[in-house]
Amino acid sequence: MSQLVVQTPLKPADAAAAPQSDRAALLGSLKPLVVDVVVPMASYYVLSKGFGMSTLAALGWSSVLPALRTVWGVLRDRRLNVLAGVILVVNTVGLLLSTVTGDPRLMLAKDSGISSVVGISMLVSVVAGKPLLTSALKPFVTKGDAGRTAAWERLSARPGRFVRAERMFTAVWGLALVTECVVRIVGAYTLPVDTMVWLGNVIMAGAVVLAIRFGGRLAVGPMERMVEEELASGRGQVERVA
Repeated sequence: MSQLVVQTPLKPADAAAAPQSDRAALLGSLKPLVVDVVVPMASYYVLSKGFGMSTLAALGWSSVLPALRTVWGVLRDRRLNVLAGVILVVNTVGLLLSTVTGDPRLMLAKDSGISSVVGISMLVSVVAGKPLLTSALKPFVTKGDAGRTAAWERLSARPGRFVRAERMFTAVWGLALVTECVVRIVGAYTLPVDTMVWLGNVIMAGAVVLAIRFGGRLAVGPMERMVEEELASGRGQVERVA
């Protein structure tokens, strides 16, 4: 006999807790942005304009906090995150080279080096069939639901539109980061340093916004619809069997 599945509504306490959880997640996601972008940029202008430091010294000291945050993350988690390690190495090498050459533009270009390494790694992972952003994309699409997770696993196990969309998401981000790298390097060597300190962050933010929009349109939206269809198909089969 067929059976009716009734979805239990959220209790008032759960409904109130959901927005609080979302706000907490949002604040947590903004912390790295504040530490890695806002604080260094503000520090540069305070040190160079307020305390009269040289451009190179101000750029160097403003890079200390992001580097310390990366080291602290490694010590706290007791494991080396590949991306964090790349960022730390590029920051350190860029600081040493800038100190030796006395070129503050090289200090600005090192940030582009991080984007290029990450972006190229993403594109290589797509070609290899193991897109790097799948681990971040999966919870977003499945929303922690067991049924949606099972639907994801079934869809990803067979070639088709779902797998192509999964790879497209990482490809979009990889292309956005590589493009951002090229634009920032050109700016670092053609525009005044004071201008690129803030404009570089604007370029980076623009690349992220474009990646979110195109990634959502080309991959996330279609994948969510395919998961819903697969979930509905699975429920239909269960009901027919029952």
